[in-house]
Amino acid sequence: MIPGGRNTYFASDFHLGLAAGTDPREREQRVTAWLERVADNASAIYLLGDLFDFWWEYKTVVPKGFVRFLGTLASLTDRGIDIHMFAGNHDMWMKGYLADECGVTVHHEPLLTEIGGETFYLAHGEGLGSRNIGGRLLFAFFRNRMARTLFSAIHPRFGMALGHGWSRSSRLAKHVSLPFLGEDKEDLIRHTRTLAAEGCRARYYIYGHRHLPLTFDEDGRRMIILGDWFSCSESYAVYDGRELSLVTVPLQEEISGNSD
Repeated sequence: MIPGGRNTYFASDFHLGLAAGTDPREREQRVTAWLERVADNASAIYLLGDLFDFWWEYKTVVPKGFVRFLGTLASLTDRGIDIHMFAGNHDMWMKGYLADECGVTVHHEPLLTEIGGETFYLAHGEGLGSRNIGGRLLFAFFRNRMARTLFSAIHPRFGMALGHGWSRSSRLAKHVSLPFLGEDKEDLIRHTRTLAAEGCRARYYIYGHRHLPLTFDEDGRRMIILGDWFSCSESYAVYDGRELSLVTVPLQEEISGNSD
């Protein structure tokens, strides 16, 4: 059980700053309202990547904006709420700023952790289980130290423009979505099965990245893919110490009351 009867929450893919589809400021307001709403009953909050549509930290410069989101994170960690942020493929270049200024714990790799007596495997999901060699090589290039060093040498005026241009080229910005491909073709299902075959002891597996809210149960394991906050008003998972469930609120529904 989770101490104090509190819940653990999981969300991903806010894509803050993406100026396509829903208004980016309204999306940030929805995210911060949700964080403040669940905080009263939260033991921990895990944010599984692509929280920003593009994020780059220079040594003394960070992207402008996101004041509401960053201020809410700092306020909640000041209250003692444990917040974990995972780097996604749009914001993989997190360094020390978010940890130092907002008090969050930043993860750049999948995390195997125990919550309420159960073992969880948590990851953003980019490249996991993928057979797309080109995509995996591109992701590795973006994480390469030399590539990061060269990019950081570009003046922020031009570097940020390049980053946002790349971000706008994504399928999300172009309103391109992929339907469920079937359990044998979904990368994250394949990845979960591989982990289990290799002896991973986790009962629960949670991912972001795919932009397809999904719960998949198999052989006593539960896998959840979180939805994005671009096509949904809210999409998150909650674990109450007994059960892990996925909550998805369509954009047209009005949100009221307290979260589970």
